[in-house]
Amino acid sequence: MYAFVERSFSLIRRYIAWEVVFLFYNVVNTLTIGLIGLMQKNPEKQGEMVLFLVVGALFWGFMSVLFEEVSNSITWERWEGTIEYTFMAPIRRITHLSGMCLFAVLYGIFRTTIVLTAVALFFDLTLGKSNLLSALFVLVVASPAFMGLGLIAAVLPLLSPERGAQATHIIQGVILLVSGIYYPVHYLPEWLQPLSWISPGTYALDSARDALLNGATIPEMWPNLLALLIIGAALIPFGLWIFSVAEKYAMRTGKLKRNG
Repeated sequence: MYAFVERSFSLIRRYIAWEVVFLFYNVVNTLTIGLIGLMQKNPEKQGEMVLFLVVGALFWGFMSVLFEEVSNSITWERWEGTIEYTFMAPIRRITHLSGMCLFAVLYGIFRTTIVLTAVALFFDLTLGKSNLLSALFVLVVASPAFMGLGLIAAVLPLLSPERGAQATHIIQGVILLVSGIYYPVHYLPEWLQPLSWISPGTYALDSARDALLNGATIPEMWPNLLALLIIGAALIPFGLWIFSVAEKYAMRTGKLKRNG
């Protein structure tokens, strides 16, 4: 499992220029979103609004890394020309996918730390009421749910070399829209709000904001945390199962190796 983590970090070093560009864009995007909060006319509410938006950007940045790195694991194999070697290696598929999930968590923490440092230097945020331990616990609890979504989305590039990667970005966009990353979900159209109830992002963001804006403790956030645990417990085994089914189908139909 560690070998896949090490290999993924080696790929990051190989494409370090692109990683720097993406990280720079992530930092600038987060700062830009935070600046929107300064449009709040009430000076007493400005800091709270900036923190509301920044928390959304930071948590979405972390959760999207988990989703992207896991869902694009097959796409990376095709780009690097290693898909045959990986799938013929004498390892269990759960070892392969667990290594990718572990890398996603470590890389997500690394990127989020850099963005958080930039935000702290750019904005004068007051965290006196924040419960940082509770916010960290939310990240831990929410991670399996997003890794499960990534495993499910990884099936699409497996089945469709031409359009699978594009479809994963559509799924990511839908999650961004319905999860209340930058606004409360009750502002969504009524016909769209039911999707927010099944998105792990909704519960993760609500809990994180409660922890950082109101100082909520873990017991106070328990309903949302329980929902995240249930979603994660359901999506991880389902993602592993559907990936194994899709892998056998792709091997049988010759789609596994095809690049276009």
